[in-house]
Amino acid sequence: MAGGRRTKLEKLVDTIKEDQRVSSGLEEQNSAVPDLPSELWERIFSPLDLRDNIRAAAVCKSWQAVATSVRKSDRPPWLMICPNFGNSYDFYDPTKRKTHSLDLPELKGSEFCYAKDGWLLVFKPRTQGFFFFSPHTLELIKLPTLHFAHQIVAFSAAPTSDNCIVFTVEHVNPMAVAVSTCRPGDDAWTTINFENPQSIVSSIWTNIVFSKGHFYCLSLTGWLGVYNPNNGIWAVLSVPPPNCTEYFPPRNWWKGKFMAEYNGDIFLVYTCAAVKPIIYKLDEMKQVWVEMVSLGGMTFFANFLSSHVRADLVAKMRNTVYFSKALCHGKCCFTYSVDLGRYYPRKRPCNCGQHDPFKSIWIEPPEDV
Repeated sequence: MAGGRRTKLEKLVDTIKEDQRVSSGLEEQNSAVPDLPSELWERIFSPLDLRDNIRAAAVCKSWQAVATSVRKSDRPPWLMICPNFGNSYDFYDPTKRKTHSLDLPELKGSEFCYAKDGWLLVFKPRTQGFFFFSPHTLELIKLPTLHFAHQIVAFSAAPTSDNCIVFTVEHVNPMAVAVSTCRPGDDAWTTINFENPQSIVSSIWTNIVFSKGHFYCLSLTGWLGVYNPNNGIWAVLSVPPPNCTEYFPPRNWWKGKFMAEYNGDIFLVYTCAAVKPIIYKLDEMKQVWVEMVSLGGMTFFANFLSSHVRADLVAKMRNTVYFSKALCHGKCCFTYSVDLGRYYPRKRPCNCGQHDPFKSIWIEPPEDV
């Protein structure tokens, strides 16, 4: 049990046992739990993560009943895959290794941009139009048009939220970028040009995540740009780029790097030319990328457009990197096990991402699977 979580749970057990001794007397010391209202027990157990919940459930039958009633665990995203022809989109479920299909004519002629909270951000090159789309509810929310030449774009929250901001950063010249933002309901995008503060920083950006009120962007050369939408300030952090043995030229700007956010932490997976993926976690206090030898039970779902991290998944999925590359006609997914130090399948494709970076994306599954 981790330090903080263990202390909280142990204090809970010690407090209950002490209450039993004081209030019940010696004849009741063998009772596993005091007689408390079920609502109070649910409030006590609800904050526990899956690991501590399971351990608490092993104390006695009474605890087991309460713990299982409030037990929560993460659900892995599904891999949504564009069809080569027609409007039938595949959704690969990595838990059951099954593929579901859904006819979505609303997405015809569109490219994926980003996915979050069960929503897609989609771009139609023919009309230069953006829109949000929920493949599970078929809701569609349009955005203003914007010239979009394969730069990256992201949003902070579901478009039904008041906190939703759409953000993109575009290469202007080797020393400048253009930051564009808008909100659902706006008539136009707001665009501001910024100079890069360091000449060694490329103005081509390859990944975006939203964390703690800021948009973090990874440059082609591995530097980290940050945009604060509250005050409109763009900056490049003085965090040295992670080590990578392979240089990707501008024409392959989307290859090899996958960045994701989880509970305020930022993670990065580099495939490069190494035998195995290199996993980093950003230490903002020390301004460095720290290489991780283990995912600590987490699962990384890598995708050029939108990567995700999950914890508390079923045991067979933990400590694994899932790449957005469906194999065997969508019946399995290309993965890397950190514990075993091997890929599945063993024969590694030349690209751990996907051949077309705009044709697949990880998205939350429907609530009523």
